[in-house]
Amino acid sequence: AGSPSLTQSRHSLHLGDCAAALARYGRERRRDLGLAAERLRLARRHLGRITGHVGAEDVLDIIFRDFCVGK
Repeated sequence: AGSPSLTQSRHSLHLGDCAAALARYGRERRRDLGLAAERLRLARRHLGRITGHVGAEDVLDIIFRDFCVGK
C-alpha cells in the first residue's frame, strides 16, 4: 500500500537493468562472445547490487570516480 520505498525502487531498477542485459546477451551470444560475456557480467553486477555483493571492480570504480587516481 502506498508509494514504494527507495529500496524497492532501487531493486526494481536493478532488476530491469539485469533483464535488459540478459536480453542483449541472448541476441549477441552467437555473434560476438566478448559482447555476450560483457552482458552477463553486467547482469551479475546488477544482481549483486540488490543482494549486497560488492566485487573488487565496484570498489575500483568508486576509487577512480571519487578520488581521481591517476590524474
